[in-house]
Amino acid sequence: MSYQNADSLIETASVADLLDDCNVRILDGSYHLAATGRDARAEYAAAHIPGALHFDIETVCDPNPTPSPHMFPSAEDFESAVGAMGISNDTRVIVYDADGLFSAPRVWWMFRVFGHANVAVMTGGFRNWQTEGRPVTADVPSFAPTRFDARLDANKLRSIEQIIANLDAGSDLVLDARAANRFDGSTPESREGVEPGHIPGSVNLPYAEIVDAEAGAFYDASTLRTAFDRVGADGSRTVATTCGSGVTACILGLGMHLIGRDDWALYDGSWTEWGGNADTPKAKGGA
Repeated sequence: MSYQNADSLIETASVADLLDDCNVRILDGSYHLAATGRDARAEYAAAHIPGALHFDIETVCDPNPTPSPHMFPSAEDFESAVGAMGISNDTRVIVYDADGLFSAPRVWWMFRVFGHANVAVMTGGFRNWQTEGRPVTADVPSFAPTRFDARLDANKLRSIEQIIANLDAGSDLVLDARAANRFDGSTPESREGVEPGHIPGSVNLPYAEIVDAEAGAFYDASTLRTAFDRVGADGSRTVATTCGSGVTACILGLGMHLIGRDDWALYDGSWTEWGGNADTPKAKGGA
């Protein structure tokens, strides 16, 4: 693969070798869009990797109602939630999701934003874990709470105010991970009150273009570089990733990280916040 930061990924076979390692915490970070009709919590309760805890991005989030769901929590709330899982600053964290690469990169980025770099995403997801005949369980593990010190790196996030300011400043390349028909506004948004379209001046790189969906894994480094170079995310400029609600935008971020392009931040509110705000400009058509 020739990734520059390959340690942010881990294969299923390597995870299987770590099931009994007390210094490792495995997290099921599955999240499903409402349109799928799937319930990540129920799926976890039915079957998961032995020793894995469910990390729910809709629980570990800002408790205050906002236009966009599962916004980042405060550092205090994050360290409380993570410490309750028995995760300390010395714990190696491994995150997976149901289908390979969908919501796990969001959890990966949450840990990194709060200062914990010892975190990796399991490629292949729980789907491939099961296909390979690896052990599963419905037993929910219990770990003694511990102390986790979280330090929010605000440079790794973008607010709606910063994205508005960027419309004129243009310091960030705003990179949208949604499918092309959502980016160009030719299909309605599923969330009520959210207009179709995209942030003016942003460019589109659907996350599906850098991920092998069947394998649940990123394409090789050369393919990633070509894809990011094509849209101008060539490392010469800071990138602000966005999507529907700040989940698949992290797939683009992890993809850039793999090839050593770490000058990026997540617009956490993403299109749900922007498209649902009557005062923000919306563009349609191609970038």
